Amino acid sequence: MSSGETFPMARAAKCPFAPAPALTRRPPVSRVRLWDGSEPWLITGYAEVRAVLADPRVSVDVAQPGFPHTNAVSKARDARMKTLMQMDPPEHTAQRRILAPEFTVRKMAALRPRVQEIVDDLLGQLLAGPSPADLVEAFALPLPSLVICELLGVPYADRGFFQNVARTLVMDDPDPARAVAASEELNAYLEDLAAAGPGLLGKLSGSMPPREIAVLGQLLLVAGHDTTAAMIALGTAVLLTHPEQFRASSADPTEELLRYLSITHTEARRVALADLEIGGQLIRAGEGIIAVKSTANRDPLAFPEPDRFDVRRPARHHVAFGYGRHLCLGAPLARLELEIAYSTLRRVPGLALAVPLDRLEFKENAIFYSVRELPVTWASTFTTVPPGSSTKNRRTPHDSSVSG
Repeated sequence: MSSGETFPMARAAKCPFAPAPALTRRPPVSRVRLWDGSEPWLITGYAEVRAVLADPRVSVDVAQPGFPHTNAVSKARDARMKTLMQMDPPEHTAQRRILAPEFTVRKMAALRPRVQEIVDDLLGQLLAGPSPADLVEAFALPLPSLVICELLGVPYADRGFFQNVARTLVMDDPDPARAVAASEELNAYLEDLAAAGPGLLGKLSGSMPPREIAVLGQLLLVAGHDTTAAMIALGTAVLLTHPEQFRASSADPTEELLRYLSITHTEARRVALADLEIGGQLIRAGEGIIAVKSTANRDPLAFPEPDRFDVRRPARHHVAFGYGRHLCLGAPLARLELEIAYSTLRRVPGLALAVPLDRLEFKENAIFYSVRELPVTWASTFTTVPPGSSTKNRRTPHDSSVSG
């Protein structure tokens, strides 16, 4: 029943924000081929994806026979390190119960002033420098890196180390041994850091073994900055190519951008523990499943005119953060950072792409899809930081006496 197509599939150059055309042409449930010759089920419809993600007969345990490993690196790393994302109940339930109180909507809302301060300071430094500038390097990457470092208690001065590890881990085709070594090096660093007691890592030291804290810290640190950085950069590219919606609308674009974009190539991987039926198709116990959130979010049965970007669309029922018991724990934090980033960028006069969209280079061979660089320009007469920004380190492009 295989289509002969290999997953993941290439996106179309003419529409870099859309899922791969080969994905959107498929039926809601079909077979696909992976790098190792295995043929798991590919689930692309919205209702079918939600059904898979909510079904207790489906497992995320990478050690289960038939689990779909999308590349050699993920297979090698999964064999050495089991994170919250690869746990079934009751193990998953116990660990999530410890973490959930740290990522409530209320706790994240308390971080709003600090996140806004970080956004304002980064933009102030960007706008004080030369134009054009790379928004990825100056804003999209440091913002979530600073936030997650402060939350976990990781020194921001060490960002070069964990960002290099992240680059090794999220690429599709590096040497698996190198990826495992980088992961273990980061684990050792985080174990030492948790013992020192700062931030969330130190707070967990009394309730979890050091190795588990390190593995969890790696998941939060790598995913917590890389995914949000990708969304900030890619989302800003979308907004700048839809200036009428970016400028004229006061609607928060965050949920529509989460629906419209897809930053993952590996999607949600599962394996059936028992026979089940999805979309009228029988899936046998032991068969792998890949639930494609990007196509689910563009299913016309769930989102009319799904390929049209519309910031006013009621899109919060998207599955960008997953669904069911493995709904992303960090979703409240990601939403907070994205909403503040987009709303503050909207206030920068004349913000625009410095190059045509077709000249941007996209990360085609990475787990998290985004732009490598996002050159932007802004109004040359800009002399103040955006309204409502912090006064700390306030400066203008014409004030060379203020240091960075």
